[in-house]
Amino acid sequence: MNALTFDVAHLLAGSLVLVSFMLLYQDRLYALLNTYALHALVLALAVASQAYAQHAPHLYITAAIALVFKAIVIPVALHRMIVKLGIHREIETVVGIGPTMLLGIGLVALSMVVILRVTPEADPLAREDLAFALSVVLLGLLMMVTRRNVVSQVVGFMSLENGLVLAATGARGMPFVVEISVAFSILIAFIVIGIFLFRIRERFDTVDIHALDRFRGERP
Repeated sequence: MNALTFDVAHLLAGSLVLVSFMLLYQDRLYALLNTYALHALVLALAVASQAYAQHAPHLYITAAIALVFKAIVIPVALHRMIVKLGIHREIETVVGIGPTMLLGIGLVALSMVVILRVTPEADPLAREDLAFALSVVLLGLLMMVTRRNVVSQVVGFMSLENGLVLAATGARGMPFVVEISVAFSILIAFIVIGIFLFRIRERFDTVDIHALDRFRGERP
């Protein structure tokens, strides 16, 4: 692998982490969905770079799936859901943006330390991709924990899955069927979540988790 290929793959994987921080920073749903589309676009480019670096043509299919479904179909569908359901455009958070970003930085540092220490003999590109992938997964989990709006939690879940795709493609020798199943599992989950969103909005007239907990009597 030449130095340019390594640098490009490294840049794209790092950019995915950066866009994950952009997701954490958003406070409006439309901006969040647009940022998720960018997240998926960067993922598609990162997978395509892995296909070139590994001489694995089948990864181009994974990149195409990420581009079409994750960067275009899912964001457009969520935009239409928000309009149809009349969901509040602002994103309610459990904690402030500042503490969330600081915690995110800590999670990225933890990911780097853990992966780089436990894989000293692995291929350098694979090690760093796994470290970036774990960072994306943990930032997706953080987003799910710190957001009260169901739609933003769905986006956090999908960004988490993008990290899993990056990890799967970065690991050389990953069977193609596994990559495809990971890619399509999020599509099935999205359909199921969409159905539940409509049902929750229809039944409770809100998609705020805090409000749903109050309805159940779990919070004052």
